[in-house]
Amino acid sequence: MAKHIEFSATGGPEVLKYCEFTPAAPAKDEVQVENRAIGINYIDTYIRSGLYPPAHLPSGLGTEAAGIVSKVGSAVTSIKVGDRVVYAQSTLGAYSEVHSVAESKVAVLPDAISFEQAAASFLKGLTVYYLLRRTYKIRPGEPFLFHAAAGGVGLIACQWAKALGAKLIGTVGSDEKAQRAKDAGAWQVINYNREDIVERVYEITHGEKVGVVYDSVGKSTWLNSLDCLKRHGLMVSFGNASGPVTGVDLGILNQKGSLFVTRPSIAGYISTREELKEASKALFDLIARGKINVDVPESQKFPLSEATRAHQTLESRATQGSSLLIP
Repeated sequence: MAKHIEFSATGGPEVLKYCEFTPAAPAKDEVQVENRAIGINYIDTYIRSGLYPPAHLPSGLGTEAAGIVSKVGSAVTSIKVGDRVVYAQSTLGAYSEVHSVAESKVAVLPDAISFEQAAASFLKGLTVYYLLRRTYKIRPGEPFLFHAAAGGVGLIACQWAKALGAKLIGTVGSDEKAQRAKDAGAWQVINYNREDIVERVYEITHGEKVGVVYDSVGKSTWLNSLDCLKRHGLMVSFGNASGPVTGVDLGILNQKGSLFVTRPSIAGYISTREELKEASKALFDLIARGKINVDVPESQKFPLSEATRAHQTLESRATQGSSLLIP
């Protein structure tokens, strides 16, 4: 028997239950991983709440963890029992002591990277990789706007942008978060509770505005984001922390400068084993070289049994950077 988190109805953090289950053997193309550290991501709250409802209930939760391979399916060729691995696009159920994952979603961990570093950074780091290197290729010296710069994805984006020599303008909700983003490598920071985002971007860029905006906030920042773009600029909407963007009149893109909009996801950019290898190598190299620090504060490590408290803390906006569940 093993322990995991499951929920039988969508709703608030209290629907998450810690219970026993019997892990099934991995399918022929899967590996079974004994998780050592489990990544908590904002999308997990969307699935739990019903914004992105799971295919069936009861359901497990979570798609990201790092650990040791305990079993491999008959068709698995690139991974063996005992390998240290990380995964970030599994079927739901990573909030567990044991989880079976498709071989194509698993990356072998270099010795230089700990389980906690891997679980804290893999999904968020791969997200930053596809945003800054694939959806739009950020160039050295280029200013761009990145919302929620002190969040888990944002802090990795600040560090990656600095490594690229690019000028990330980050939005944050407090002076403390502003300092955290600056320490991570943000070029400029805007506290949206005290400053007007559009006015500040205009000032910072001397009226030029930016060629690309990365927005994981959604509903509450949509129009501000469009107003920060120069002519023919690209709006990259990749999350809905404030609610989804709906009812969009496409004419607004014309009015604001013949703009482009995309709604990407990691699955659209990292879907093959080759794409995963290329992306994970880029991320692991930066972590190993000290260009990206993903160490998690002790206050943001929760026992697996306390997933409810972890979600309450995440949704209260009290966290900075990544949080983990420890089995």
